[in-house]
Parts: sequence; C-alpha cells; structure tokens
Amino acid sequence: MDPTLGDLFGIALALPTHDTFVGLGVLVAIAVFIIEARRRRANDHRLLYVVTGALVGGAIFMRLGPILQHIDLRSNPSLAEQWVYGNRSVLGGLFGAWLGVHVTKRLTGYRARTGDLFAPAVAIGMAIGRFGCMFTELPGSPNPLRFGPVLDEATATRLSGVAGVPLHPSFAYEIAFHALAFVVLWQVLRHRLQAPGETLVVYLAAYGVFRFLVEFTRGDEVAWAGLDRSQLFLLATVPVLLARVAWQWGRGAYALAPRHTATAPDLAGSLR
Repeated sequence: MDPTLGDLFGIALALPTHDTFVGLGVLVAIAVFIIEARRRRANDHRLLYVVTGALVGGAIFMRLGPILQHIDLRSNPSLAEQWVYGNRSVLGGLFGAWLGVHVTKRLTGYRARTGDLFAPAVAIGMAIGRFGCMFTELPGSPNPLRFGPVLDEATATRLSGVAGVPLHPSFAYEIAFHALAFVVLWQVLRHRLQAPGETLVVYLAAYGVFRFLVEFTRGDEVAWAGLDRSQLFLLATVPVLLARVAWQWGRGAYALAPRHTATAPDLAGSLR
C-alpha cells in the first residue's frame, strides 16, 4: 500500500495518495459537468450554487456518514472524532451530494432537472477517486479464483487483512464499473435518453446493485444477517431507485431517440 505519492512513484513527494486521487476526481468531474452544461445550453448562474451544494453536502456526509457504526450509541464516536479521525464513506458522500443539490435548488428556486449534467461527471469522478482507495486501503477478502494483490505480513497487520494469499481487487472492480458507466453515459444515454434527469437515476440504481454485490468481496465487518453496513444502507435505498426506474420504464420514459434525432445539440467543446 502507498499512503503518499512518493511511496507510489518512488520519489520524494509527501502528498497523500488517497486525497490526491479524490481531488483529481472532483476536478475532472467539474470539468465534465461544465462541458455537459454548455452542450445542453444550461447557462443559469444558479447552477454554480447547485454544484457548490453538491460538493459541500458530499464532503460533509462523506465524513459523517459512517458515524452510526454500533447499535449501542455510546460506542459510536462523537461528531468531532468522526470528522477528524473517522473513515470516509462513498455512499455517504453520494447521499450528501444528492441532499445538497436538492436543498440548494429549493433555496435558489432553480427547478430544472440536473441529473443529466451530474451523471457522467459523477461516474468519471468516482472512477478516478477509487484509484486512491485501491492504492491505500485493504483490497478485499481472499479470492478463491486465486488472482489479485497479495499482502505481506506487515501490511496485512496494519490493514487487518490476510497475508500471503490473493485478495479480491474490489476497488479495481469498482473502477471498471464506473469507467464503463461513463462510456455508456457519455456516448449513448446523454444523447438519446429522452426523459429529463433520468440518466443519474439509472446510473445510481445500477451502481447500487453492483455495489451491493461487490461488498461480498470486500471482507468488511458483518453488521447483521451476513451483511455489512453498506449493504444494509443499500438494502433500504436501492429498491426505491429500482421502483423509480420500473415506473418510468412502464411510462415509456426510457425509450431511446434515434441517433440522428437526438434532441440535445452538439456544441464545440464536447468530448465526443
């Protein structure tokens, strides 16, 4: 594991690996958001507040999302302890970003759907940010298929993992998912899905299902009924997203427009 970029690249550079990749992912996501906003001619200045709300909400809930780790509330850290020393949660960050967007839109009176702007940006940002996790965190549980990273004794002890056996590269699985999702969103759905805002719903529903399954390869602490905390959160939220997708599907909202009649204009500066 490589906690700093100096460890990762073998040079004298003390920048934290995880935070650097997360920051790079955020910057690329903002760039993709701007490109898509220009392509769709979404020029309302209130979008700046919406993006700010997403970033602030995501940052807060990414830090504070994992605070309720124990049924006995006395065993949980305080808000200050969780903020300074606690783990960060991608699912908490996504929920916080969603909440931040909706609160900001309510405060500013911005009513236009923004899911189509956020979907490809979130996907590429997640793909890049997960490299930080892959280089610094426990890869996963032992892999019966006998491929994946192998930890030495010292690293396994520090990360509470298993030494000397191939482990599931769970973060690599996620990087592949988000990269593929970005390609599909960028090359197909953003041009052809006609229901406003629904690309983000489809992406989050697909990620929720994928994340629930990939958690079985992470080896995280079981919280209840053989499931870890992330899976319990997903068990409560993913059915809502899937119900939304099924309802919209039944209404015909997910019909794809032919490529030559796609409604969104291609402007100079698009990454197509």
